[in-house]
Amino acid sequence: MHHRSLISTCLSFALIGLSCAPAPGSQPEASAPASTSPATTDRLADALTFHASFDHGVDADLALGDASIYTAPAFDQREKSEPGISGPDVSVADGAGRFGNALRFSKKTAQATFYRAEKNVAYAESGWAGTVSFWLSLDPATDLEPGFCDPVQITDVRYNDAAIWVDFTQENPRQFRLGVFGDLEVWNPEEIASDENPFFLDRLIAVDAPPFKRGEWTHVAITFSGLNTEAGGQANLYLDGIPLAKTMTGIDEPFTWEIQQAAIRVGVSYVGLFDDLALFNRALTASEVSALYALGGGVGSLHR
Repeated sequence: MHHRSLISTCLSFALIGLSCAPAPGSQPEASAPASTSPATTDRLADALTFHASFDHGVDADLALGDASIYTAPAFDQREKSEPGISGPDVSVADGAGRFGNALRFSKKTAQATFYRAEKNVAYAESGWAGTVSFWLSLDPATDLEPGFCDPVQITDVRYNDAAIWVDFTQENPRQFRLGVFGDLEVWNPEEIASDENPFFLDRLIAVDAPPFKRGEWTHVAITFSGLNTEAGGQANLYLDGIPLAKTMTGIDEPFTWEIQQAAIRVGVSYVGLFDDLALFNRALTASEVSALYALGGGVGSLHR
């Protein structure tokens, strides 16, 4: 696993809209509110490239690329991967999801569980943009085993080399962080360890007191745009439809992928429930992320 240190920056939620927005960690209404207009729903559906609900098995319900989930002994042994989930530590939890079933990670494992990124992620060598959306249910303080944990990690190599991820830090009280880092040799040519690298630590978006709780569901959305451009890109992290106060900017290093090796990893050292993974081909707006969070039937309501 990677080695990253805790950082002390505490980022509050954006003040704008908090008076009428639901508190992080709370549950949306059972059906989408009237504010989720048909036009908004259509825009979300048009941008959707991948969706795994886990309601009909572990393969994706909708995929522009390979819909199958794969398991490998480790991420650097993907040549040994096989379709499906393997072993008792990853399973479908019937009826336990935010919507229907969920994927349950019952124990930290060295195995790599992933979908292939080619076509499912709208990767572009210039002007790359997208959104990643999913739901988590866990108590980080008691459910996670020692070490870092990445519920989602999208890369062709590792967390610090052309990668987009969120993680929980390794010690209690755990932070929840967003990392977006391009080619390692460009942003870290001196090969400074991440936990000693001011650039790495300053780039992160971190939440000191994230709202995750066992028995409740928290929506996570990552939006990014302008990657692989000279002007530089930016990224945002949302929890329960609310953007964090900090926007990650100046992401000007390249993201060079061997697309056939790129993967959407799920449950990296994670212990808890995971549901409704979706990817979009552009950075959704703040209002669209709020509408996505409020969808009563989840992302499946966009395409079923």
